Amino acid sequence: MGKSPSTYRNLILLNIVVLVFGFTGILGKLITIPAEELVWHRMLIATISIGIYFFLSKKSIRISRRGLFHTTLTGLIIATHWILFFESIHQANVSIALAALSASSLFTAVLEPIFFKRRFKAYELLLGFIVILGLYFILKFEAKNNFGFYLGIAAAFLASLFTVINGKLVEKHPPSRITFYELSGGLVAITLYFLLSGGQSKIHFDLGASNWVYLLILGTICTAFAFIASVEVMKELKPFTVSLAINLEPIYGILLALIIFGEDEQLSSGFYIGTSIVLSAIFANVFIKRSQARKLRQVVNNK
Repeated sequence: MGKSPSTYRNLILLNIVVLVFGFTGILGKLITIPAEELVWHRMLIATISIGIYFFLSKKSIRISRRGLFHTTLTGLIIATHWILFFESIHQANVSIALAALSASSLFTAVLEPIFFKRRFKAYELLLGFIVILGLYFILKFEAKNNFGFYLGIAAAFLASLFTVINGKLVEKHPPSRITFYELSGGLVAITLYFLLSGGQSKIHFDLGASNWVYLLILGTICTAFAFIASVEVMKELKPFTVSLAINLEPIYGILLALIIFGEDEQLSSGFYIGTSIVLSAIFANVFIKRSQARKLRQVVNNK
């Protein structure tokens, strides 16, 4: 049987979401304010946007005290991840930051068995080694961008950490509530940091017209809309389809950066070799998981 019209619509929407995620790095380079201020405004705009979504859809935002604690704490991790990611862009460029961020699959291979109390899989460790090889190529040929690359690697670790944590949280709470409280928690955490460190002057709204335009796009389309749309498509599309598309984010982002910024984003051949190795390992991981899931279903059906 062929795919239904709604399936095709969701596939198109999914790829739009991934393209939007890839555009985040572009906006990070275009916005000229410091990374921590950028993330504060992003979380503020996104929190308000998702709050409006809850109000218009008349959905409940109630959550248990335990859930509130875990989601707001995870929000701190997300805020730190975003700050490191955008600072990586400022210190290097969009391509370097996205290449480093793709290493989150390596950290997930280590963290997921720990959080979900399962054994390490040999193929995941092997693919992790291949990712390290790809990262070595990038580091060797892009030494001048090493600091930005290291910041991107730290951002990748935190991305993996909060993704695995969310894998546990989603077992008990709706995804929309998780995101709302994570964004709110991250916003509160950065605000407290500014206040306690004497950085109250960083909480201001005199950013210039262009920064506001980019921030509104980042907070509404690249954060609030992208999240809501990604949840919507998962109602019909298989997890494999979604995960495969999400892995295209670095490719979309790097291509967009080359198109928009031109020579500023052109890097050595070693960078592209290393990035290709990393992405190949990521896609191999997805396909292996799909094959294993298919075999498991066949075993269950044959019983």
